Amino acid sequence: MSLVKWDFDHAHSSVDFTVRHLLVSKVRGRFTRWTATLELDEQDLTRSRVEVEIDVASVDTHEPQRDAHLRSGDFFEADKHPRILFVSKRVAEKGKDRLAVTGDLTIRGATREVVLDVERGGVIAKDPWGKRRAGFTATATIQRKDFGVSFNQVLDQGGLALGEDVALTIEIEATAAATATTSVAGEARS
Repeated sequence: MSLVKWDFDHAHSSVDFTVRHLLVSKVRGRFTRWTATLELDEQDLTRSRVEVEIDVASVDTHEPQRDAHLRSGDFFEADKHPRILFVSKRVAEKGKDRLAVTGDLTIRGATREVVLDVERGGVIAKDPWGKRRAGFTATATIQRKDFGVSFNQVLDQGGLALGEDVALTIEIEATAAATATTSVAGEARS
Protein backbone atom coordinates (compact mmCIF):
# COMPACT_ATOMS: atom_id res chain seq x y z
CA MET A 1 0.00 0.00 0.00
CA SER A 2 1.24 3.47 -0.76
CA LEU A 3 0.40 7.09 -0.31
CA VAL A 4 -0.30 9.02 -3.48
CA LYS A 5 0.15 12.77 -3.63
CA TRP A 6 -2.84 14.72 -4.94
CA ASP A 7 -2.55 18.21 -6.42
CA PHE A 8 -5.25 20.71 -5.53
CA ASP A 9 -7.29 22.28 -8.32
CA HIS A 10 -7.58 25.79 -6.86
CA ALA A 11 -10.14 26.84 -9.49
CA HIS A 12 -12.52 24.22 -8.05
CA SER A 13 -11.55 24.34 -4.37
CA SER A 14 -12.22 26.84 -1.59
CA VAL A 15 -11.65 27.60 2.10
CA ASP A 16 -14.75 29.36 3.44
CA PHE A 17 -16.14 30.47 6.80
CA THR A 18 -19.44 31.75 8.20
CA VAL A 19 -20.15 33.69 11.40
CA ARG A 20 -23.41 35.03 12.88
CA HIS A 21 -23.81 38.84 12.64
CA LEU A 22 -26.09 41.05 14.76
CA LEU A 23 -28.07 37.97 15.86
CA VAL A 24 -30.08 38.02 12.63
CA SER A 25 -27.89 37.01 9.70
CA LYS A 26 -24.60 35.40 8.75
CA VAL A 27 -21.47 36.84 7.16
CA ARG A 28 -19.65 34.59 4.76
CA GLY A 29 -16.03 34.88 3.77
CA ARG A 30 -13.17 32.97 2.27
CA PHE A 31 -9.43 32.89 2.03
CA THR A 32 -8.29 33.29 -1.55
CA ARG A 33 -4.62 32.26 -1.13
CA TRP A 34 -3.67 28.94 0.41
CA THR A 35 -1.52 25.91 -0.25
CA ALA A 36 -2.06 22.32 0.73
CA THR A 37 -0.55 18.87 0.63
CA LEU A 38 -2.79 15.83 0.40
CA GLU A 39 -1.55 12.25 0.43
CA LEU A 40 -4.11 9.46 0.15
CA ASP A 41 -3.85 5.73 0.66
CA GLU A 42 -6.99 4.60 -1.15
CA GLN A 43 -6.69 1.06 0.24
CA ASP A 44 -6.49 2.35 3.83
CA LEU A 45 -7.73 5.93 4.13
CA THR A 46 -6.72 6.01 7.81
CA ARG A 47 -3.09 6.30 6.63
CA SER A 48 -3.85 9.44 4.61
CA ARG A 49 -2.72 12.92 5.64
CA VAL A 50 -3.33 16.56 4.80
CA GLU A 51 -1.67 19.86 5.60
CA VAL A 52 -3.12 23.28 4.73
CA GLU A 53 -1.44 26.69 5.03
CA ILE A 54 -3.66 29.77 4.60
CA ASP A 55 -2.48 33.31 3.88
CA VAL A 56 -4.46 35.37 6.44
CA ALA A 57 -4.11 38.58 4.41
CA SER A 58 -6.17 36.94 1.65
CA VAL A 59 -9.37 37.05 3.74
CA ASP A 60 -12.27 38.19 1.55
CA THR A 61 -15.82 38.93 2.74
CA HIS A 62 -16.70 41.14 -0.25
CA GLU A 63 -16.39 44.23 1.96
CA PRO A 64 -12.89 45.83 1.90
CA GLN A 65 -13.37 47.79 5.14
CA ARG A 66 -14.45 44.66 7.02
CA ASP A 67 -11.57 42.68 5.48
CA ALA A 68 -9.08 45.29 6.72
CA HIS A 69 -10.63 45.04 10.21
CA LEU A 70 -10.33 41.23 10.10
CA ARG A 71 -6.61 41.55 9.32
CA SER A 72 -6.13 43.89 12.32
CA GLY A 73 -5.25 43.08 15.92
CA ASP A 74 -8.96 42.88 16.78
CA PHE A 75 -9.18 39.64 14.80
CA PHE A 76 -6.41 37.75 12.96
CA GLU A 77 -3.53 40.16 13.64
CA ALA A 78 -2.16 39.28 10.20
CA ASP A 79 1.03 41.31 10.54
CA LYS A 80 2.17 39.14 13.49
CA HIS A 81 0.42 35.89 12.50
CA PRO A 82 0.37 35.77 8.69
CA ARG A 83 -0.56 32.09 8.39
CA ILE A 84 -3.30 29.75 9.55
CA LEU A 85 -2.12 26.13 9.59
CA PHE A 86 -3.92 22.79 9.77
CA VAL A 87 -1.87 19.58 10.10
CA SER A 88 -3.70 16.26 10.30
CA LYS A 89 -2.76 13.80 13.04
CA ARG A 90 -5.14 10.92 12.34
CA VAL A 91 -7.93 9.85 10.03
CA ALA A 92 -10.84 7.61 11.02
CA GLU A 93 -13.46 6.12 8.74
CA LYS A 94 -17.01 7.03 9.84
CA GLY A 95 -19.10 5.00 7.41
CA LYS A 96 -19.55 5.02 3.66
CA ASP A 97 -17.71 8.00 2.17
CA ARG A 98 -17.37 9.70 5.60
CA LEU A 99 -14.14 10.44 7.45
CA ALA A 100 -13.13 12.21 10.64
CA VAL A 101 -9.81 14.00 10.14
CA THR A 102 -8.29 15.10 13.45
CA GLY A 103 -5.51 17.64 13.37
CA ASP A 104 -3.92 20.70 14.91
CA LEU A 105 -5.32 24.05 13.80
CA THR A 106 -3.17 27.11 14.51
CA ILE A 107 -4.67 30.61 14.35
CA ARG A 108 -2.99 33.69 15.87
CA GLY A 109 -0.32 31.49 17.42
CA ALA A 110 -2.86 29.37 19.33
CA THR A 111 -3.04 25.68 18.43
CA ARG A 112 -6.09 23.54 19.19
CA GLU A 113 -7.11 20.08 18.09
CA VAL A 114 -9.99 20.19 15.60
CA VAL A 115 -11.95 17.37 13.97
CA LEU A 116 -13.00 17.89 10.37
CA ASP A 117 -16.11 15.99 9.25
CA VAL A 118 -15.18 14.94 5.71
CA GLU A 119 -17.50 13.71 2.99
CA ARG A 120 -15.74 11.95 0.16
CA GLY A 121 -17.33 13.06 -3.09
CA GLY A 122 -15.84 10.22 -5.05
CA VAL A 123 -13.06 9.54 -7.51
CA ILE A 124 -13.23 9.47 -11.28
CA ALA A 125 -10.70 7.35 -13.10
CA LYS A 126 -10.17 9.79 -15.95
CA ASP A 127 -11.23 13.41 -16.35
CA PRO A 128 -11.32 15.13 -19.80
CA TRP A 129 -7.56 15.80 -19.44
CA GLY A 130 -6.66 12.19 -18.63
CA LYS A 131 -6.15 12.61 -14.87
CA ARG A 132 -7.68 10.84 -11.88
CA ARG A 133 -9.78 13.35 -9.95
CA ALA A 134 -11.27 13.29 -6.43
CA GLY A 135 -13.48 15.58 -4.41
CA PHE A 136 -13.98 16.16 -0.68
CA THR A 137 -16.06 18.48 1.50
CA ALA A 138 -14.75 19.12 5.03
CA THR A 139 -16.72 20.96 7.71
CA ALA A 140 -16.13 21.94 11.32
CA THR A 141 -17.29 24.53 13.82
CA ILE A 142 -14.71 26.24 15.99
CA GLN A 143 -14.94 28.71 18.86
CA ARG A 144 -13.04 31.81 17.76
CA LYS A 145 -12.13 32.75 21.37
CA ASP A 146 -10.17 29.48 21.62
CA PHE A 147 -7.77 31.06 19.11
CA GLY A 148 -7.55 34.51 20.71
CA VAL A 149 -10.07 36.09 18.33
CA SER A 150 -12.29 37.70 20.95
CA PHE A 151 -13.29 41.13 19.61
CA ASN A 152 -17.02 41.83 19.95
CA GLN A 153 -19.53 44.57 20.69
CA VAL A 154 -22.54 44.48 23.01
CA LEU A 155 -25.74 45.53 21.23
CA ASP A 156 -28.05 48.14 22.79
CA GLN A 157 -30.91 45.62 22.96
CA GLY A 158 -28.62 42.93 24.42
CA GLY A 159 -26.59 40.22 22.82
CA LEU A 160 -23.36 40.41 20.88
CA ALA A 161 -22.67 41.75 17.40
CA LEU A 162 -20.69 38.66 16.40
CA GLY A 163 -21.27 34.99 17.06
CA GLU A 164 -18.63 33.01 18.90
CA ASP A 165 -18.97 29.97 16.61
CA VAL A 166 -17.29 30.01 13.22
CA ALA A 167 -18.41 27.41 10.70
CA LEU A 168 -15.69 26.23 8.34
CA THR A 169 -16.32 24.64 4.95
CA ILE A 170 -13.50 23.41 2.78
CA GLU A 171 -14.32 22.21 -0.74
CA ILE A 172 -11.53 20.26 -2.40
CA GLU A 173 -11.07 18.98 -5.92
CA ALA A 174 -7.72 17.37 -6.60
CA THR A 175 -5.88 15.33 -9.22
CA ALA A 176 -3.61 12.38 -8.50
CA ALA A 177 0.10 12.73 -9.16
CA ALA A 178 1.59 10.15 -11.48
CA THR A 179 3.49 8.15 -8.84
CA ALA A 180 3.25 7.16 -5.20
CA THR A 181 5.02 9.47 -2.74
CA THR A 182 5.67 6.94 0.03
CA SER A 183 5.38 3.26 0.59
CA VAL A 184 4.77 1.26 3.74
CA ALA A 185 5.05 3.35 6.93
CA GLY A 186 8.64 4.04 7.92
CA GLU A 187 10.13 3.71 4.44
CA ALA A 188 11.79 6.63 2.69
CA ARG A 189 9.93 8.88 0.32
CA SER A 190 10.48 8.37 -3.39
